[in-house]
Amino acid sequence: MTTLYHEELANREGIRLVDSIENAQFELYTPEPVTATEASSSAFYFPVDFAVELRTSSLKLPKLTGAIVRTQDGRTVTQSMNRQGVSLDDDAYDIEVTTAPMKLFVVVDAAASIRYGERSTTFEFDGPTRVHVGARSFHEQPAGTVVTPDDPEAAMRAVSLLGSALKTTTPERSFPTLRGHPPLVERGETFDAPDHLQPPETGVTLVLPPERSAVYASAPLAYYLGATVVPGAEARLELAGRTFPFADGGDVERGLGRTLRQVFFLDCLTRTEGYYPVDLHERHAVEAAFDAEFAALYDLPLDEQLAEYLAIPYGDIEPHLPAWNLTTDVRPTAENVEMLPFVANDLSLVRCPDRLSLTPPDPEPKAVTDFFRRTAPASATAETFVRGASDTGETAETEEIVHPRPAETVEHAWVGEGFPLGASKATAASYRRRLERDVADRTSIDITVVCNDEQMREEGVVAELYGLRDLLQFEIDIRYDLACEELADLFSRPTNFLHYVGHVDHRGMQCTHGFLDATELDDVAVESFLLNACSSYKQGEALVERGSYGGVVTLADVANTTATKLGRTLARLLNCGFTLRSALTIAQREVFTGNRYIVLGDGGLSLCQNESGVPGVLEIEPREEGIFEIELEYYPVKSYDLGSLVKPLLDVVDRHHLATGTVGKFEIGAKELKEFLELERAPVKMDGSLHWSDELSAEFSSRPGL
Repeated sequence: MTTLYHEELANREGIRLVDSIENAQFELYTPEPVTATEASSSAFYFPVDFAVELRTSSLKLPKLTGAIVRTQDGRTVTQSMNRQGVSLDDDAYDIEVTTAPMKLFVVVDAAASIRYGERSTTFEFDGPTRVHVGARSFHEQPAGTVVTPDDPEAAMRAVSLLGSALKTTTPERSFPTLRGHPPLVERGETFDAPDHLQPPETGVTLVLPPERSAVYASAPLAYYLGATVVPGAEARLELAGRTFPFADGGDVERGLGRTLRQVFFLDCLTRTEGYYPVDLHERHAVEAAFDAEFAALYDLPLDEQLAEYLAIPYGDIEPHLPAWNLTTDVRPTAENVEMLPFVANDLSLVRCPDRLSLTPPDPEPKAVTDFFRRTAPASATAETFVRGASDTGETAETEEIVHPRPAETVEHAWVGEGFPLGASKATAASYRRRLERDVADRTSIDITVVCNDEQMREEGVVAELYGLRDLLQFEIDIRYDLACEELADLFSRPTNFLHYVGHVDHRGMQCTHGFLDATELDDVAVESFLLNACSSYKQGEALVERGSYGGVVTLADVANTTATKLGRTLARLLNCGFTLRSALTIAQREVFTGNRYIVLGDGGLSLCQNESGVPGVLEIEPREEGIFEIELEYYPVKSYDLGSLVKPLLDVVDRHHLATGTVGKFEIGAKELKEFLELERAPVKMDGSLHWSDELSAEFSSRPGL
């Protein structure tokens, strides 16, 4: 069943494409009334899930986007990027739109032009023309389930099948839409896998010691390379008659992670010789440092290609590698084998810590020793007022607190027992639940804000921060002073996000008459949540276990002023399309005690799509009068994951960049900065604190000379 469909617009001419499972929609406007009918996908060079046919003289897209123009046999003709229009002679074209919230194609057999307005892109034709519009959802479903016993060699067989999901073994698999979701893995008495799950013939073999830690850490690399994993004494990669050892000073996990980063990065450069010949910034940087022949590399078989990549010492390539998004610490227990498809799909770096690597720092910082102490006196002021209902409840001191080693990646997740400091806590059940999610015919994002305490009404205004988007429809409901039965009813209703403001203690979430204990709920239909209250981790954990995909909770007491600031910041970041995990990562930097919050469940869940595709934080540093230095820090999301491209709409930017980590620095004038800030609402770092682009744009408008 496809998740995509179309509908006519109520208040103007055109159509809306809706991906109901990804909470994504996109409008296309026409100058005249049109009737769109479902059409065959055969008109498109690349695969699409859904297509419509209509007749119009133009299509207007309500955002600035790029386009790659190809002939209908896949040959690239030209590109339209950074608001540079193009004119196309009378011919048959397959046009790929690069920054829609779904993979979008326009096919036309006529002369055409691409023109840009202040915030729009228009495809113009010579009079009424038959046009096909096709879309492919970024959502991917696993193609089956592998059952494996608990021994490491059986797990190797399961990991060897993860690469069956790859849609290609060329360097284009570095694009997220060409990788596919790996098959699921479950525990069982005997090994079993569907016949149709066959690993690709890549000629790549991973040799690893038969230990869970090594096998688990290899899953992302084995998946990406389509490799066969076999037992052996020395950890190594065998391909094209050559051997490449993994152990970096005896650290197999580190060697596996380095190999993944190096191979993936060089694939991103080499693929510019294929279907997407973009001018890539990172390729220019590497070519200036190495004598790399990417055209020759592109045509090599995979094993020979990898051998050429790995012939470059990692230390030489490391300075050019972009930031990696995620490290996942996976405790090497038998049950955690079920997490491997998900860390592979995320292309996460995987570490398998033992208890010796989880000991707290010595001496333990005061911030940590104070972390789990209930501090609010009976006479708490507004500044010290905390969101705990009593001083007699349990705190996280009664649970196992784990101290994962800091990760060098942008985000950090933990899989295993205990409550991690400095990382989100992921579970296979929550990841699997999102895959099993029913497709509902809905065109809006439902958000419920619950405020159950008079002293916290100030945070209730977060309802105004959700839904500040022109191209998305939000249904926002705010409730005050709910009784237990009313709050339980809300958790049983399908809702995309629930933002709870109130008190929590060992009895549950405080209501007007008593407490609602989430552990007593049968089923939870709320997809994601923020429980902005003291020590809400147990209530959040119960919500995830009973049906939610993920949410943000606290590990200890939080002061009311701190909680209000973090709640507001998180709301705006989620509204900008950041994932739960990346939104919290950014918000924590703004709040001194932000490390008391963690993500439970699927931290890669987004509330909505970002307007430009990849959400990012803009950092501004004033220089001499009227000149600003800027850089952008991008955070991959499911629809624009590792391997995606960005090209900031700035005159100074003439090349694409990989959409992860920091892009820049660029120097621009005040007028261009103001125009850039007005393109969309986004977080901006300036003067050491977080601001918002729409607010800064208004401030700059009042400055002399702008």
